[in-house]
Amino acid sequence: MSKGKILVVDDNVNICDLLRMYLEKEDFEAVIANNGNDAIKMFGEAEPDLILLDIMLPELDGWQVCREIRKTSDVPIIMVTAKDETFDKVLGLELGADDYITKPFDTKEVVARVKAVLRRASGKSGSDIKEVKYDKLVINRTNYEMKVDGVAVDTPPKELELIYHLASNPDRVFTRDQLLDEVWGFDYYGDSRTVDVHIKRLRDKLKGVSPEWELCTIWSVGYKFETHGKK
Repeated sequence: MSKGKILVVDDNVNICDLLRMYLEKEDFEAVIANNGNDAIKMFGEAEPDLILLDIMLPELDGWQVCREIRKTSDVPIIMVTAKDETFDKVLGLELGADDYITKPFDTKEVVARVKAVLRRASGKSGSDIKEVKYDKLVINRTNYEMKVDGVAVDTPPKELELIYHLASNPDRVFTRDQLLDEVWGFDYYGDSRTVDVHIKRLRDKLKGVSPEWELCTIWSVGYKFETHGKK
Protein backbone atom coordinates (compact mmCIF):
# COMPACT_ATOMS: atom_id res chain seq x y z
CA MET A 1 0.00 0.00 0.00
CA SER A 2 1.36 3.40 -1.01
CA LYS A 3 2.37 5.77 1.79
CA GLY A 4 1.55 8.73 -0.45
CA LYS A 5 2.08 10.28 -3.85
CA ILE A 6 5.12 12.52 -4.33
CA LEU A 7 5.51 14.92 -7.26
CA VAL A 8 9.23 15.28 -8.05
CA VAL A 9 10.00 18.40 -10.09
CA ASP A 10 13.54 18.70 -11.49
CA ASP A 11 15.00 19.21 -14.97
CA ASN A 12 17.79 16.72 -14.21
CA VAL A 13 16.48 13.34 -15.36
CA ASN A 14 19.12 11.44 -13.37
CA ILE A 15 18.11 13.15 -10.14
CA CYS A 16 14.45 12.39 -10.83
CA ASP A 17 15.21 8.73 -11.47
CA LEU A 18 17.31 8.51 -8.29
CA LEU A 19 14.62 10.12 -6.14
CA ARG A 20 11.93 7.95 -7.73
CA MET A 21 13.94 4.81 -6.94
CA TYR A 22 14.45 5.73 -3.28
CA LEU A 23 10.86 6.91 -2.80
CA GLU A 24 9.39 3.77 -4.35
CA LYS A 25 11.71 1.67 -2.19
CA GLU A 26 9.97 3.30 0.80
CA ASP A 27 6.52 2.51 -0.69
CA PHE A 28 5.79 6.01 -2.01
CA GLU A 29 4.37 6.58 -5.47
CA ALA A 30 6.49 9.06 -7.46
CA VAL A 31 5.36 11.14 -10.43
CA ILE A 32 7.82 13.29 -12.38
CA ALA A 33 7.82 16.71 -14.04
CA ASN A 34 10.89 18.24 -15.72
CA ASN A 35 9.80 21.86 -16.12
CA GLY A 36 7.60 24.42 -14.40
CA ASN A 37 4.60 24.21 -16.71
CA ASP A 38 4.52 20.42 -16.51
CA ALA A 39 4.79 20.68 -12.72
CA ILE A 40 1.60 22.74 -12.51
CA LYS A 41 -0.15 20.42 -14.97
CA MET A 42 0.94 17.28 -13.09
CA PHE A 43 -0.08 18.84 -9.78
CA GLY A 44 -3.64 19.19 -11.08
CA GLU A 45 -3.75 15.72 -12.61
CA ALA A 46 -1.92 13.65 -9.98
CA GLU A 47 -3.12 15.42 -6.80
CA PRO A 48 0.13 14.63 -4.92
CA ASP A 49 0.46 14.49 -1.14
CA LEU A 50 3.79 16.36 -1.27
CA ILE A 51 5.96 18.14 -3.85
CA LEU A 52 9.76 18.03 -4.09
CA LEU A 53 10.36 21.20 -6.08
CA ASP A 54 13.62 22.37 -7.66
CA ILE A 55 14.07 26.14 -8.06
CA MET A 56 16.10 26.33 -11.28
CA LEU A 57 13.60 25.03 -13.83
CA PRO A 58 12.91 25.71 -17.51
CA GLU A 59 9.80 27.72 -18.51
CA LEU A 60 8.66 28.57 -14.96
CA ASP A 61 11.09 28.52 -12.02
CA GLY A 62 10.33 26.84 -8.70
CA TRP A 63 9.30 30.09 -7.05
CA GLN A 64 6.69 30.72 -9.75
CA VAL A 65 5.44 27.15 -9.44
CA CYS A 66 5.21 27.43 -5.64
CA ARG A 67 3.35 30.74 -5.91
CA GLU A 68 0.88 29.30 -8.41
CA ILE A 69 0.18 26.17 -6.34
CA ARG A 70 -0.27 28.19 -3.16
CA LYS A 71 -3.15 30.07 -4.80
CA THR A 72 -5.30 26.96 -4.48
CA SER A 73 -3.57 24.43 -2.22
CA ASP A 74 -1.67 23.97 1.04
CA VAL A 75 -0.04 20.74 -0.13
CA PRO A 76 3.38 20.40 1.58
CA ILE A 77 6.26 21.66 -0.59
CA ILE A 78 9.94 20.92 -0.04
CA MET A 79 12.24 23.12 -2.11
CA VAL A 80 15.23 21.23 -3.55
CA THR A 81 17.92 23.43 -5.09
CA ALA A 82 21.61 24.05 -5.66
CA LYS A 83 21.22 27.53 -4.22
CA ASP A 84 22.27 27.97 -0.60
CA GLU A 85 21.88 31.71 -0.09
CA THR A 86 19.79 32.89 2.87
CA PHE A 87 17.75 35.09 0.53
CA ASP A 88 16.70 32.08 -1.54
CA LYS A 89 15.68 30.13 1.54
CA VAL A 90 13.69 33.03 2.97
CA LEU A 91 11.96 33.70 -0.35
CA GLY A 92 10.93 30.06 -0.65
CA LEU A 93 9.52 30.06 2.87
CA GLU A 94 7.71 33.35 2.31
CA LEU A 95 6.04 31.85 -0.75
CA GLY A 96 4.78 28.97 1.36
CA ALA A 97 7.40 26.21 1.17
CA ASP A 98 7.47 23.90 4.22
CA ASP A 99 11.11 22.85 4.09
CA TYR A 100 14.30 23.41 2.12
CA ILE A 101 17.02 20.99 0.97
CA THR A 102 20.26 22.05 -0.71
CA LYS A 103 22.05 20.09 -3.44
CA PRO A 104 24.13 18.04 -3.32
CA PHE A 105 21.93 16.09 -0.92
CA ASP A 106 21.88 12.70 0.70
CA THR A 107 18.96 10.80 -0.85
CA LYS A 108 18.18 9.13 2.47
CA GLU A 109 17.89 12.58 4.05
CA VAL A 110 15.41 13.64 1.36
CA VAL A 111 13.25 10.59 2.08
CA ALA A 112 13.49 11.29 5.82
CA ARG A 113 12.37 14.87 5.25
CA VAL A 114 9.46 13.70 3.10
CA LYS A 115 8.32 11.36 5.86
CA ALA A 116 8.70 14.04 8.53
CA VAL A 117 6.79 16.71 6.60
CA LEU A 118 3.98 14.28 5.71
CA ARG A 119 3.80 13.11 9.31
CA ARG A 120 3.45 16.68 10.55
CA ALA A 121 0.95 17.58 7.84
CA SER A 122 -1.26 14.57 8.54
CA GLY A 123 -2.05 15.76 12.07
CA LYS A 124 -3.01 12.22 13.08
CA SER A 125 -4.13 12.11 16.69
CA GLY A 126 -6.55 9.23 17.00
CA SER A 127 -10.04 10.38 17.90
CA ASP A 128 -8.82 13.47 19.77
CA ILE A 129 -9.63 16.86 18.29
CA LYS A 130 -6.78 19.27 18.81
CA GLU A 131 -8.20 22.77 18.79
CA VAL A 132 -7.63 26.09 20.53
CA LYS A 133 -10.11 28.95 20.53
CA TYR A 134 -9.79 32.65 21.26
CA ASP A 135 -11.89 35.67 20.40
CA LYS A 136 -12.44 35.53 16.61
CA LEU A 137 -9.76 32.83 16.24
CA VAL A 138 -10.05 29.04 15.99
CA ILE A 139 -7.01 26.86 15.24
CA ASN A 140 -7.75 23.21 14.55
CA ARG A 141 -4.65 20.97 14.55
CA THR A 142 -6.66 17.88 13.59
CA ASN A 143 -7.95 19.06 10.22
CA TYR A 144 -5.28 21.77 9.79
CA GLU A 145 -7.68 24.68 9.57
CA MET A 146 -7.48 28.19 10.96
CA LYS A 147 -10.57 30.39 11.07
CA VAL A 148 -10.44 34.13 11.63
CA ASP A 149 -13.79 35.70 12.55
CA GLY A 150 -15.52 32.55 11.29
CA VAL A 151 -13.78 32.49 7.91
CA ALA A 152 -11.22 29.82 6.99
CA VAL A 153 -7.84 31.35 6.17
CA ASP A 154 -5.31 29.65 3.91
CA THR A 155 -2.56 28.52 6.28
CA PRO A 156 0.29 26.24 5.16
CA PRO A 157 0.91 23.31 7.55
CA LYS A 158 4.01 24.73 9.19
CA GLU A 159 2.40 28.11 9.84
CA LEU A 160 -0.59 26.40 11.42
CA GLU A 161 1.60 24.21 13.62
CA LEU A 162 3.52 27.28 14.78
CA ILE A 163 0.48 29.37 15.72
CA TYR A 164 -1.18 26.32 17.30
CA HIS A 165 1.92 25.70 19.44
CA LEU A 166 2.09 29.31 20.58
CA ALA A 167 -1.65 29.66 21.18
CA SER A 168 -1.71 26.38 23.13
CA ASN A 169 0.78 27.95 25.54
CA PRO A 170 -0.58 31.48 26.01
CA ASP A 171 1.75 34.11 27.51
CA ARG A 172 4.70 31.73 27.46
CA VAL A 173 7.83 33.04 25.76
CA PHE A 174 9.58 30.71 23.32
CA THR A 175 13.04 31.28 21.92
CA ARG A 176 13.56 30.74 18.20
CA ASP A 177 15.63 27.65 18.93
CA GLN A 178 12.85 26.22 21.11
CA LEU A 179 10.33 26.75 18.33
CA LEU A 180 12.62 25.13 15.77
CA ASP A 181 13.00 22.13 18.06
CA GLU A 182 9.37 21.84 19.19
CA VAL A 183 7.56 22.76 15.96
CA TRP A 184 9.96 21.81 13.19
CA GLY A 185 11.48 18.90 15.10
CA PHE A 186 14.96 17.44 15.42
CA ASP A 187 14.99 16.47 11.74
CA TYR A 188 14.89 20.09 10.56
CA TYR A 189 18.22 21.57 9.49
CA GLY A 190 17.20 25.20 9.10
CA ASP A 191 18.14 28.30 11.08
CA SER A 192 16.27 30.72 13.31
CA ARG A 193 15.42 33.01 10.38
CA THR A 194 12.89 30.37 9.38
CA VAL A 195 10.83 31.16 12.49
CA ASP A 196 10.91 34.91 11.75
CA VAL A 197 9.57 34.34 8.23
CA HIS A 198 6.64 32.24 9.45
CA ILE A 199 5.81 34.70 12.26
CA LYS A 200 5.74 37.56 9.75
CA ARG A 201 3.31 35.70 7.51
CA LEU A 202 1.06 34.84 10.46
CA ARG A 203 1.07 38.46 11.62
CA ASP A 204 -0.09 39.58 8.20
CA LYS A 205 -3.09 37.24 8.53
CA LEU A 206 -3.90 38.02 12.17
CA LYS A 207 -3.18 41.75 12.40
CA GLY A 208 -5.96 43.68 14.15
CA VAL A 209 -8.31 40.69 14.45
CA SER A 210 -8.96 41.03 18.19
CA PRO A 211 -7.84 43.26 21.08
CA GLU A 212 -7.85 40.22 23.38
CA TRP A 213 -4.70 38.58 22.01
CA GLU A 214 -1.67 39.23 19.81
CA LEU A 215 1.45 37.59 18.47
CA CYS A 216 4.26 39.39 20.31
CA THR A 217 7.99 39.70 19.74
CA ILE A 218 10.12 39.57 22.87
CA TRP A 219 13.21 41.36 21.65
CA SER A 220 16.46 39.40 21.82
CA VAL A 221 14.52 36.37 23.08
CA GLY A 222 11.73 35.11 20.81
CA TYR A 223 7.93 35.15 20.56
CA LYS A 224 4.76 34.58 22.55
CA PHE A 225 1.00 34.49 22.06
CA GLU A 226 -0.07 37.17 24.53
CA THR A 227 -3.61 37.32 25.89
CA HIS A 228 -5.36 40.46 27.17
CA GLY A 229 -8.75 39.01 28.00
CA LYS A 230 -10.52 35.75 28.69
CA LYS A 231 -9.71 32.77 26.56
